Amino acid sequence: MPKLLYYGFFGLPLAMVALPIYVYLPQFYAVRAGLPLALIGAALLVARIAAAFIDPLLGWWIERGGGAYARYVALALPLLLASFIALFNPPAMAGGATLAWFGATLMLVYLGFSLATIAHQSWGAALSHAPSERARVTGVREACGLVGVVLAAGVTAAAGYDALAIAFAVALGLGGALLLAKADRPAATAAAAPLDWRSLAMPFREPRFRALFAVLLVNGVASAIPATLFLFFAADRLRLATMSGPFLILYFCAAALSMPLWIALARRFGEARVWAGAMLASALVFVWAFGLAPGAAVGFGVICLLSGIALGADLALPPALLAGVIGKAGHGGSREAAYFGVWNWGVQLTLALAAGIALPLLGWFGYVPGGQGAVGALAGAYALLPCALKLTAAAMLWRAPLRDC
Repeated sequence: MPKLLYYGFFGLPLAMVALPIYVYLPQFYAVRAGLPLALIGAALLVARIAAAFIDPLLGWWIERGGGAYARYVALALPLLLASFIALFNPPAMAGGATLAWFGATLMLVYLGFSLATIAHQSWGAALSHAPSERARVTGVREACGLVGVVLAAGVTAAAGYDALAIAFAVALGLGGALLLAKADRPAATAAAAPLDWRSLAMPFREPRFRALFAVLLVNGVASAIPATLFLFFAADRLRLATMSGPFLILYFCAAALSMPLWIALARRFGEARVWAGAMLASALVFVWAFGLAPGAAVGFGVICLLSGIALGADLALPPALLAGVIGKAGHGGSREAAYFGVWNWGVQLTLALAAGIALPLLGWFGYVPGGQGAVGALAGAYALLPCALKLTAAAMLWRAPLRDC
């Protein structure tokens, strides 16, 4: 367990980047910088699509290192720290210049985040391909990530974005030091072949990966839409803006505490079956958010608690399933970075679609942050659409050829 923690702790600072970008950033630039939702959504769509297409290239580049994942983590650290601080500290500029700053710094954050994340995930996947161990590796990593999410939410709610930047810098330094100095390292492998565009699409030649990737896309959009709209929903539908931090902490604490449960269930029933069941449970719980009245703090707290428990499966089981797919394809110990590069491309694509669809759509319906117009459309986009997508993803996963991974 200490060795797993040396590896997994690096997920904590990475999660401290992910939460602000996926949850806080749209409201931050809408309220503090005065950018319209449609422009923010368009900028997020462009940046995330660009990042999505960079990720497979990063995966190939990391694969060229022959298992030297520590080298790429070290390269990512200064870039990630500097760009994250710049993103949440825009200078006073006109609207067009602010939008340009937003887009440029966001792309740099994505570049550093993707480089660190792909190297870290590939590192973990290469440590073990045994079904009994891979869920432990991903579970520890994602549990540390959830602690990072809770820390980011708590610090931001209590002390603001400047304190978040300080806490992130400390966590990134500590996590990077533990990973690079203490964690077990996979055995070196042969370097990948020179870049061949067909090799970047190599994972898609595996039927199991295609099926899993399709589930990732649908389920990812279902999860990303509420993340993008959470602060707007809490403030303008529930009128509980001051409680958004505690709600997030409750949600992610429930996910962290549920990790051992999902890992134990996956060992007994298989990762695919358990993940599908968690999707169904999530939809059955989350749909009730649509009918909540303003001020329904207890009701929304219960939804956050139960859907947070289901989130634990979303975090722990898909990377473990992907490690199983890699092993079944005979690519264990050699092609992890290629698979995780494409995998992160899919994750970025789901985030792009969520922001690029939900934010402009709400703007078209007349929703303006801080107002009371079109809050019904906001509630529908926040609760109903994700549940429909979750049910679709569960059906796809149940039919996918993944139960033998």
